[in-house]
Amino acid sequence: MMASLSDTDAAALAQGVATAPWTQRFLDALDAPAGELEAVQWRGREALARQPLPSRRDEDWRFTDLAPLLAVFDGTAPTAGSSGGTDSPAAASALPPPAPDTVRLLLDGRSDTLAGQSLPAGLSLLGEGEWPLALGHTLAATGCQAHWPVELNQATASRCLALRVSGTVASTLELVSVAGANRPDAAEPGTNPIGQRLTPVRVLLLLEEKASLNVLQVQLGDGPCLSSLVCEARLGRGSTLRHGLLAFGTGEACFLGHLAVEQEIESRLESVWASRGWALARFEPRVSQAEGGAFTSLKALQLAEEHQRVDTHSRVVFEGPDGQLEQLHKAIADGHGRSVFNGAVKVPRLAQRTNAAQLSRNLLLSNQARIDTKPELEIVADDVRCAHGATVSRLQLNELFYLQSRGISAAVAAGLLKRGFCQEVLRDLPPAAAGWEPLKRLLAEA
Repeated sequence: MMASLSDTDAAALAQGVATAPWTQRFLDALDAPAGELEAVQWRGREALARQPLPSRRDEDWRFTDLAPLLAVFDGTAPTAGSSGGTDSPAAASALPPPAPDTVRLLLDGRSDTLAGQSLPAGLSLLGEGEWPLALGHTLAATGCQAHWPVELNQATASRCLALRVSGTVASTLELVSVAGANRPDAAEPGTNPIGQRLTPVRVLLLLEEKASLNVLQVQLGDGPCLSSLVCEARLGRGSTLRHGLLAFGTGEACFLGHLAVEQEIESRLESVWASRGWALARFEPRVSQAEGGAFTSLKALQLAEEHQRVDTHSRVVFEGPDGQLEQLHKAIADGHGRSVFNGAVKVPRLAQRTNAAQLSRNLLLSNQARIDTKPELEIVADDVRCAHGATVSRLQLNELFYLQSRGISAAVAAGLLKRGFCQEVLRDLPPAAAGWEPLKRLLAEA
């Protein structure tokens, strides 16, 4: 039986006090740790048992309402398999075919990802003596190893896709995770109810010197479920990682994701993420330029509609001179949706000649919607070029008028302006993302 969240625990959460009883019932409902990450699972569960649930008393969570996530596991929502179907955007049978020169792997945190599949030249599995030493290193280096969503993932994922990248990989690596009603094993008899609703994915990428990889991660969720993602990447000197993340949910689905990246000198990270449809989504990219002298580009687009809550909390730290950062975060809030962005950039004294630019641009389409944006720079170095800014606005009336004066209806004109707003981010996704029609999914176009 799945444990229910009592009124007492719900009240405790609302007041921001300890919620260990709920956590303990959640842990008790999990299957016993197993698989190659058994030791990691034990450590994650011990850490969760010591932590209260995040609350609005915590600065990093003061805008985040965990109620949609708790509802997934409180026993009152429909069981996985009772919603969705083959027409759902998260249905495994509805996945578009892989793009040319793309290798698709399905990840669920439990099964053998490479069963019956081979990796392209330049990609190889880390050996049994390698990945345990590397796993968690970047989480620690970026200061997020003890984050509650990370511990939740570590407590539940039994497998990790751990890859070494050598040279230039010609094929795009596409990693797809389907959570909730349309997960392949959702309807199997005897499946743990918690297991039906929780899909934890763990990925580790080690890029050797001058290696290059395009990777597209796709997280799908349908109905009451949690899609949990932790991705670590270490970029060797002169290496390049082009990373895309598409996160599409429906109904009560929730998403918690961490991207932790360590960059050596002359390495290049280009990360783009887009999200829509989750009852609650929280994504946390964490980057450390270990020696400076690297390039980081972070671009994001998130939509919050109805009563959805979507958060992005990023942190970039320069540990040496001559580092570069370009960050653009965009959000659209409609209905009663709420969008949150908190972007921290740290430039200590040793990070001289850092060049960092951070911009948050937001569209507010409803009087009931809300956008909270907080770009922040912490600068100690004195020889830097750093700037940040934020705007929150509605669709520009003069632009709407211009389009309508040329015979375009108000609805079509608004749609064109929203498309242009989104394309500035989406155009930088890996080419393999085109098959997923991200603009169509994000704007719910027919």
